[in-house]
Amino acid sequence: MAQLVQIPTARLAPDTLTALLEEFASRDGTDYGLRERSLEEKAGSLRRQLDAGELALVYDLDSEQYDLCNRERLAELDL
Repeated sequence: MAQLVQIPTARLAPDTLTALLEEFASRDGTDYGLRERSLEEKAGSLRRQLDAGELALVYDLDSEQYDLCNRERLAELDL
């Protein structure tokens, strides 16, 4: 079973958090919305969701990978 920890984003250097959000946003692949959003727009949206508490940054100690989880998933993980 994965060992997950929630990472307080305020403890990360701003450049590190930006790089993480941009990497995460680039995982999406192609946009199929009405208009394609830039990487900066996607990362900005993720940052706003983190700031609002809608998303949380979670790190898996076993795989050494991170993910963004919504509040519901975070509650399921009991973190």
